[in-house]
Amino acid sequence: MSLGDDGYGQDPGRPGGDYGEGADYDRHLTRTRLPEGDEGDPYGPNRRPRGGGRGSGGRGGGLSSRNLITVVGVVVLLIAAIAFANRGGGSSSDDSDSAGGKASAQPTAPTGVKPVTGKDGATGIASGFARTEQGAQSAASNYGVALSGDGMFKADVRNAIVSTVYAPDVAAARRGDLDKIYSDQEFLKRIGLEGNGSAPKGMTFVSRATPVGSKTVKYEGDTATIAVWYSSLFGLAGEGSTNPVAEKWYTTTFEMRWTENDWKITDFSQKDGPAPVGRDQAASSAKDMSDAVQGFGGFTYAR
Repeated sequence: MSLGDDGYGQDPGRPGGDYGEGADYDRHLTRTRLPEGDEGDPYGPNRRPRGGGRGSGGRGGGLSSRNLITVVGVVVLLIAAIAFANRGGGSSSDDSDSAGGKASAQPTAPTGVKPVTGKDGATGIASGFARTEQGAQSAASNYGVALSGDGMFKADVRNAIVSTVYAPDVAAARRGDLDKIYSDQEFLKRIGLEGNGSAPKGMTFVSRATPVGSKTVKYEGDTATIAVWYSSLFGLAGEGSTNPVAEKWYTTTFEMRWTENDWKITDFSQKDGPAPVGRDQAASSAKDMSDAVQGFGGFTYAR
C-alpha cells in the first residue's frame, strides 16, 4: 500500500478528493477531506464516519478482520518455524558436536546392544545373547524371570526351562534337585496349590519376577558373574485365598558361562532386598489382581 492511498501522503497543496478537470486549485479554497473507505491505513486511528454512519459493518469491523488474519498468519509462521527447527535441529546439533569432538546428549535414545531376536521354541525364553557384558546381563535377567515363573511348578515346563537356562553339564544335577522341591506335597500345600502344582478352582496362581536392574560383578570373556535386582509377585489371587499375592524384593547373583554359542547358568545364590519403603496404597481386589496377571504379558529383558 502506498502512502497516498489514504490521503495522508498526497501533495499538501491539493485537496484529498478529485474535483474533475479544470478545477481551480487556488490555495485560498477550503480543503475538503472525503470520508475514508475500507482501503485506508489499517494502523491509523479510527475515524467516526460522517453523515448517517456505517453501523456495525463500518471501519471498525474491517479493521478487526484484518487483525484476526494477521494474528492467524503469525501463528502459522511460528508453527512452521518450530517444525523446521525441530526437523533440522538434530543434524545441525550433531554436526556441531562432531566438530567440537563432544558426544551429543540424547536422553531418550536407547543404550546398549539391540534386544535378541531368537527364543527357545519350547519355553519362549529369549536366546542368542551377545558375547559381551551386556549380553550376559540380559541373559541373566531373562533366565531369572523364567526360573521365578509359574512354569516351574509344572513338571514338563520346568524340565524345558532347566534345559534352556543351565549349562548342559549342570542341567542334569539341577533338574533332580528342582524336581524334589517342586513336587514336595508339604511345600505345595503350604503355598495353597494342589498336589500337581495347579491352583485350586476359582483361584489364579501368581509367580512373576520383574527385573529392576542388573550389573556385572566379574567378566572374563567366557565367564561372568551377574547380579540381578528384581521384585517378585507370589501368591493366590481369589476370594478366600489363604496366601494372597504379595510383593518381595531379591538380588540373585548368577554364575554364567559361554557355551553352545550362548550364555548359560552354572550356579546362583540369592539374598533378600534391597527393598524400598512401602507406600500407603490400597491393595487391589482379588479379581483385579487375577485379571492383571492374565491380561499383562511379560517382556524380553535386554540391557
